[in-house]
Amino acid sequence: MNLTTFREVNEPLIQNELASLIKQLEIPASLKDSMDYSLQAGGKRIRPILLLAVVHELGGSHPDAIKVAAAIEMIHTYSLIHDDLPSMDNDDLRRGMPTNHKVYGEAVAILAGDALLTYSFGVVARLQHVSSDDKIRLIDLMSVSAGAEGMVGGQVLDIEGEEKKLSLEELEQVHRLKTGALLTYSILAGAILGGATPEQILAFSKFGEHIGLAFQIQDDILDVTGTSQELGKTAGKDESSEKSTYPGLLTLPKAKEKLDYHASEALSAIRSLGGNMQLLEELTALIVKRKN
Repeated sequence: MNLTTFREVNEPLIQNELASLIKQLEIPASLKDSMDYSLQAGGKRIRPILLLAVVHELGGSHPDAIKVAAAIEMIHTYSLIHDDLPSMDNDDLRRGMPTNHKVYGEAVAILAGDALLTYSFGVVARLQHVSSDDKIRLIDLMSVSAGAEGMVGGQVLDIEGEEKKLSLEELEQVHRLKTGALLTYSILAGAILGGATPEQILAFSKFGEHIGLAFQIQDDILDVTGTSQELGKTAGKDESSEKSTYPGLLTLPKAKEKLDYHASEALSAIRSLGGNMQLLEELTALIVKRKN
């Protein structure tokens, strides 16, 4: 199965699972609407598709994979809601639509993000077809990847790096945490659900590290070369916020070389696993060549 067909099959399943998980909550209507608004706003669904692709490449499917995929998308969406707040990136546009706080107000937007984050842990804790040991592994790794040791810590480093000239090493550390940690979790969660061996886990971890950096470098490039209409968010935001970026630090041509390097290393990692890894190779190409 190629990536186009895989996405056509699985993206509606992810969307339906997200809608179902929110619908079953007995919570204030304004909170439910705010959570659902950002979840249903679209997006590339790269993280849940990565998880499902790893499970597929390891030999098939898992009855709870779609729930873990949805939980990851809830974490990602919470991070976008909070990133867009006036106290953070102060953005009015996300996925081509008004940002959550512009529609529901800052207080409800903050609480919707909080609710999505905490609900994601409950979804994983209540999985029916995963052993207790693997649930603990999934939850523990999720807490590291999404929290202070991962995405949240990276966000703090990103804020503290504004109006500063970061070194390449410092910039890569920001993005290993801010962007790469949750992407890598998506891959490793798929590996756990797919019954990967310790050796395979190491290869998938290396794949995740390089694909995370490649993803962020392309983000930085698109912020320079893309339009707000193409990106579905405000273009040129990094420069206006005086953030260190790969094009700003290395020049645009050198940033593209760095992108190619990490894409190549990611491909080497998954090819070391042997067998047919077509979906992950195509996902790597998608991340490197995407336009938004």
